Amino acid sequence: MTHAAESSVSDSSLSRRNFIKATTATGAGALVAQNLTGAFAAGSETLKVGLIGCGGRGAGAAKDIIKAAEGIELVAMGDAFKDRLEEKKKALLEDEEINHAIKVDEDHCFVGFDAYRKVIDSGVDVVLLATPPHFRAEHFQAAIEAGKHVFAEKPVATDAFGVRNFIETGKLAKEKNLSVVTGLQRRHQNHYLEAMKKIHAGDLGDVVSLHGYWNGSPLWSYPREEGWSDMEYQMRNWYYYTWLCGDHIVEQHVHNLDVANWAKGDQYPVKCVGMGGREVRTDPLFGHIYDHHAVVYEYEDGTLLTSTCRQMKGCKNDVREVIVGTKGTCYTDGGSARMTGAVEMEWKDSPNPYVQEHEVLVRSIRGGEGVNEAERVAKSTLTAIMGRMATYTGKEITWEMAMNSQEKLGPDKYEWGEMPFPEPAVPGKTPFV
Repeated sequence: MTHAAESSVSDSSLSRRNFIKATTATGAGALVAQNLTGAFAAGSETLKVGLIGCGGRGAGAAKDIIKAAEGIELVAMGDAFKDRLEEKKKALLEDEEINHAIKVDEDHCFVGFDAYRKVIDSGVDVVLLATPPHFRAEHFQAAIEAGKHVFAEKPVATDAFGVRNFIETGKLAKEKNLSVVTGLQRRHQNHYLEAMKKIHAGDLGDVVSLHGYWNGSPLWSYPREEGWSDMEYQMRNWYYYTWLCGDHIVEQHVHNLDVANWAKGDQYPVKCVGMGGREVRTDPLFGHIYDHHAVVYEYEDGTLLTSTCRQMKGCKNDVREVIVGTKGTCYTDGGSARMTGAVEMEWKDSPNPYVQEHEVLVRSIRGGEGVNEAERVAKSTLTAIMGRMATYTGKEITWEMAMNSQEKLGPDKYEWGEMPFPEPAVPGKTPFV
């Protein structure tokens, strides 16, 4: 079980002290500033961490939580594939910056579809969930029921069943005062926090339109090797199968959609229409997902969000959001935010948000605050899923249709062997379920 669609960005030169000064006026930033130093100094107990999903993002999350605070040890690892686990364990041990915290004995290396349960039961305090998104809700439920704090990568489901399950498990986490932080790292990035503070204070006026783009290049793929079963082949190439990945509108574009929902005060679209297809990435090597989607979402007040995402070679890349208000416009991306109009401001040089989200998690655990991002990430995941439903079917999809959908992706039982290869969706023919 690997998850490597988005790698960690490099550390910013902005110091933690300067970050605290820069964020004291923001919502989440203020919480970090208020508690960061004191909480970590007071929380001297060692937190034992287990990693579930040893892909690039999983290994990145392990590094990030170790960098986030003192007293962190990675003590257990689990993956569907032994070679992936061994590869990432070796890489972590060779990383001189964090290898002092790698304490994974051989009897705490678990392989197979049930590896997640063994990691959860291995005496850890915190689990990092970084498998393909299909497994997220099930693994989250097991972790919370076992009383573990959780970092869950985005997205948190590939269908509405998973979304509903994640929301309900998030409620259980609140009852247990367990901390849940998720991989929508823009929510923990200083320039986004500062820009959103201004937007929510009314400096843009009323938000009247939104635009979100993740137009980029293709990712990795692995040719089939001798001895691989259908299930292994699909698992190794999980990004190209909707049941595992959700399609890239869900796995990747969820970031931009979440920013739009955030700008609207954590409101969610009431309906959408869209189009998409497989224009250049048509080889069976790339499974059955689309290589482009374009969706127009509508919020309850009539505000429209124009959303596009694409994975093609040789095209102009564009990953950003544009938030248009009656008094100005705000432009945001991974490196900066800029506001024009009635208020002219620009923010740059955020600390590494991948580390920052883990600082928030550790502070919450050691401070007993029980930060819980489960419902928010689940609803932004559903925003992306309803967009996929619209592009796959060619129909208008409402929030209620998406949330109550009976489509359940994936097999009834996880085992190596035969696994049907889905046909690509055809708009106008593929039904809504």
